[in-house]
Amino acid sequence: MPLNFVIWAILAWLLIGTLGLMALRHLTLVARVLFPAGALVGLCLFGAAALALNDAPQTLILPLGLPGLPFHCRLDALSAFFLMLIGACSAGISLFAGGYFRQGEGTPPGLLCFEFHLFLASMALVVIADDAYAFMVFWECMALSSYFLVIANHRLAEIRRAGYLYLLMAHVGAVGILLCFGVLQAHTGDYTFQNLRAQQLPPEAASLGFLLALFGFGTKAGLVPLHIWLPEAHPAAPSPVSALMSGVMLKTALYGLLRITFDVLHQPQWWWGVVLLGLGLATALFGVVYAAVQVDMKRLLAYSSIENMGLLLAGTGLAALFSAYHMAPMAALAMGAVLYHAFSHACFKSLLFLATGSVLHATHERSLGKLGGLIRTMPWVAWLTLIGALTSAGLPPLGGFVSEWLLLQSFLFTPGLPNSFLNMLVPVLAAVIALVAALAGYTMVKFYGVIFLGQPREEKLAQAKDAGLLERLGMLWLVAGCLGLGLFPAPLLAFTRNTLRLLTGTTLAPSSGQGFWLLIPVAQQSASYGPIIFLLGVVGCSLLAFVLVRWLYHGQLRRADPWDCGFAAQTARMQDTAEGFGQPIRQIFEPFFTLERTLPSAFDQSPHYQVRIVDPFWQWLYQPVVHVLNFCSRAVGHLQQGRIARYLLYSFLTLIAVLLLVKR
Repeated sequence: MPLNFVIWAILAWLLIGTLGLMALRHLTLVARVLFPAGALVGLCLFGAAALALNDAPQTLILPLGLPGLPFHCRLDALSAFFLMLIGACSAGISLFAGGYFRQGEGTPPGLLCFEFHLFLASMALVVIADDAYAFMVFWECMALSSYFLVIANHRLAEIRRAGYLYLLMAHVGAVGILLCFGVLQAHTGDYTFQNLRAQQLPPEAASLGFLLALFGFGTKAGLVPLHIWLPEAHPAAPSPVSALMSGVMLKTALYGLLRITFDVLHQPQWWWGVVLLGLGLATALFGVVYAAVQVDMKRLLAYSSIENMGLLLAGTGLAALFSAYHMAPMAALAMGAVLYHAFSHACFKSLLFLATGSVLHATHERSLGKLGGLIRTMPWVAWLTLIGALTSAGLPPLGGFVSEWLLLQSFLFTPGLPNSFLNMLVPVLAAVIALVAALAGYTMVKFYGVIFLGQPREEKLAQAKDAGLLERLGMLWLVAGCLGLGLFPAPLLAFTRNTLRLLTGTTLAPSSGQGFWLLIPVAQQSASYGPIIFLLGVVGCSLLAFVLVRWLYHGQLRRADPWDCGFAAQTARMQDTAEGFGQPIRQIFEPFFTLERTLPSAFDQSPHYQVRIVDPFWQWLYQPVVHVLNFCSRAVGHLQQGRIARYLLYSFLTLIAVLLLVKR
């Protein structure tokens, strides 16, 4: 049974982590043996989950938990899909980590190995949990293990603060999920997902459960305004951990939302889809606008992750809207776009975070303003990062284009909805999707161009060294995922038919795929896409241009200096900076930004100008909450005066109040 293989793979990860504890400071063993072994386990998990996609659901009761509350596990098409995602991405990230952790990250390498593989095992257990008790236990294990990974370099105060914020928001979200399960069990006392599916909840209770699930899983997914932990935790964590958190862990939140909305609650209501659409598009637009103006490469990718989670949430909302109006084929198309983008984002965002890790190790710089020209000293990292950046920008023939194109198809080719307002609104929202995609391309041009092109902005960049063998292999594996998802979308979409059937009640039409070469989402006369044909066309045109140039000019080349505006002393200070590149976005969307400027005076011997962009939700939402909590804490503190007479008075008044309530 594939479920047995999944359990054995999870146990293997736990065993590898335990071996890491036994070799606490043996860096060579941990990096060269245990992390590659973890990558091999990830490949095995990927294979076992792929086999389970077309099988009937399988269940298992683990000999764990409390008396009368064992852990129930279930492997169906939805959990198998997300296990494939976890296994595939963890294989590349673990390989990279074997080369990355060559000097440790402030935590003993063996302990880091244990936390890393416990994190992987927890995510896999979350997606196969089949009761609320097991789900919450594994969810908390995932949160705690990732917290300790975030604060790996715990000697720095800002990293400790980022870890505390992440842990706080993780537990706030967990409270929402716990309350959701309490509503869904409908006073039966049975928290197995089988019992939750069997409940026929009234619309009010079902809506309350959905909103609680949206709050709980939205906190983990980085949904605005619950996103504040994400731009802080991702830059603080080691780069392989950032890749796991952004590429993989955020998808467990998507899994939980899909499980509750489409599987446990059966039939979404139409306004659920509207809420998801609105919040998703607001999150996507907020994330991409703030990513475009960042000057820290890891914060830029963190805000980009917020953008992509917003797109996934918007696609989920569209699928819920179609399901509510019993438009199953269109719901399957929107859900297919969601699943495809989830896998594509896992590959390219993991790849980009790994690339920042290589750059950080080689240069010890995260600021875009101190990088540049690294394509000369780090060619392997530069060319592999280019694939990830192009995929993130949504350019064909890569995976990011396919998922965003499918999402746009589901928006644009929507048949008439029963609600005239929604029928008018959905095509308008497609324009927001197009705007987000365009700004994402702009952001990736900034990210790649500032880091790898131009001249080095610091002298020490000339000594930067390229990635090692294990780092290259890990990145190459993720590059293969970006290319495979882009070139073979039709068979890969057909591979998810059982997952789509579980979520929407139907699957994509047979015309959606024509062999390996043509993808037809709606109808051939409306739209179709052939990635291999497109790639052959690009390659053919490039070869034709090369041959014509060689034939016309007989292979003669003439090299000359480019025009330099009449000034020959070109330096790195004359090229566009990260701040300058983001200035147009800052001006266009200025009402959305909270800017803190440091302005020099005319008498400063060393003038310094700085613009700091502050997340407005800190000031609008979280700082008032902090002030209220501090006020309440000070008020409660007055009760602690240390006088026994006061404590006896408090006890007496409490007793009188309880007696009055009981009497009533």
